[in-house]
Amino acid sequence: MTLDTLARMNLNRDLWQKQPGHPEARLVLAAKTLNKREEELARNLDIRIIKLPWAVRSPKGQEYKAAGIRISSDKSWRIITRLLKEKNTSIRQLAIKENVSYGWTHKVIETLAEQNIVRKDGGYVTIADVKNLLNGVAWERPMKNLQACEFFVNFTGAHVAAQEITRTLKGQKIPFAFAGYTAGGLYTSYAFRQDMISLYLEKGDIDQLRENFGTTQENALRAVIYSPDRDVFTQAQEKESIVIASPAQTLLDLAGLGYSAMDLTLAMVERYAGL
Repeated sequence: MTLDTLARMNLNRDLWQKQPGHPEARLVLAAKTLNKREEELARNLDIRIIKLPWAVRSPKGQEYKAAGIRISSDKSWRIITRLLKEKNTSIRQLAIKENVSYGWTHKVIETLAEQNIVRKDGGYVTIADVKNLLNGVAWERPMKNLQACEFFVNFTGAHVAAQEITRTLKGQKIPFAFAGYTAGGLYTSYAFRQDMISLYLEKGDIDQLRENFGTTQENALRAVIYSPDRDVFTQAQEKESIVIASPAQTLLDLAGLGYSAMDLTLAMVERYAGL
């Protein structure tokens, strides 16, 4: 059982109930075991949970086999963002340009096609449903799961704060990259969020940032710190004297912020091919 499965169950219920004459649908999930997060989410979505005894077995030959594909994984996301950049290309070209095996690339595309996110036309593929893709990422890799902490920093303006923090952390040779709204605003020229900054830092470096800029004044700027789940520093770029995560990483992070960042995320998608 995955978060993506729960999301699709909920989506299918909504689509069913929107059809004229269809009765109200009640979702039921039968499983031998669920982790705490998935169980809480199922209950919040009003999905009835039935715990199966361990002795219950699937009919022979019908055991469920997970696809083993996470669209937010590093390799999968490289393929997806390459497709967003190329717009219409072949699976082979995606594999070559991202230096990913053809087998894995094909598996990712097939998974997306099954969810109607990708459309295949002859030997070419294209993204058909961006919002469905972004929703899948939000379910699979919510940014709140990466949040290490937040605290106030002694600045009143987000842009100036990001510039000064960049200058200081670069001088201290601490790896970092501004993320989320901060990076997305710089890539898209969308309205720059002034009430907060967000950045990736290794957990061992958080105290240094707090020592440099932290404050107890609650009317100051809020800093949200994320712990990286992959290498977010190597491909970082610098814009307006601010080090920000790569376009691919920024799009992934914005999608992981969910509906609250949807307008900025869609603006990022629109501009992605030119970044």
